[in-house]
Amino acid sequence: MSLLDRFSLGEGFRKYFEVLAAFDSITQNDVFGIRHEVYCEELGFEPVRPDRRETDDYDRHSLHCLMRSSSEPHTLVGCNRLVLARPEDPGFPLPFEHTCRATLDRSIIDPARLPRGTIAEVSRLAVRAHYRRRKGETKTALALSDDDFGTKEQPRFPYIPIGLYLAVIAMARHEGIETLFMLTEPRLADHFSKLGVKITQIGGPVEHRGIRVPSMMNVDSVIKGLRFFVKPIWKIVIQEIEAGYTTGRPVFLNKP
Repeated sequence: MSLLDRFSLGEGFRKYFEVLAAFDSITQNDVFGIRHEVYCEELGFEPVRPDRRETDDYDRHSLHCLMRSSSEPHTLVGCNRLVLARPEDPGFPLPFEHTCRATLDRSIIDPARLPRGTIAEVSRLAVRAHYRRRKGETKTALALSDDDFGTKEQPRFPYIPIGLYLAVIAMARHEGIETLFMLTEPRLADHFSKLGVKITQIGGPVEHRGIRVPSMMNVDSVIKGLRFFVKPIWKIVIQEIEAGYTTGRPVFLNKP
């Protein structure tokens, strides 16, 4: 990828995509609709719901991000969420703490011993089929591969997965989250290292809609370590996410 190409990544992102903090019932319904389309109807990870909204109990203490096409107004692209500690029960485990309870290496980090208000989990990443229809991607809700970065002769950039991850990092920063956890495909750390993002594996693999490994990243370190060509995208993403906070706090689903 040429120097000019790298400096133009921010404008390339803005040209094709926008990310929103899904803080109102309309944009949240868009998020739950994407999740239902991908997780329930297409991949069969969850049962089909009569209302075509895929939700779970974690949504009532989660923040949601929505990606739309800016070249085709209001066309939905993908989503993800930031699962926070339960306000009424901070010690309640995050999703990965359930899934990986037998494989976590607590000599690296023990989530149960951290201040619960400083940790969160990236979860429910989903991209609609039209935007991920490439060989090998039909059975995963979001994919990232070496091919997404192209070659010297034919440069490419994975705007969609990177935009979604940067958006949830922007939300985490705003919320004062220090450590983000996630279940990832084993090679995600290698792919993200190209961007200057350090992801640390914190346990053995588990079977969860494919082989996944529990991982973590430090929010401040990620932001400081972004490579120069990613920073123009980060600047746009942080502006778009912060704009959502100017209109008020999010509506939480099924708030007790």
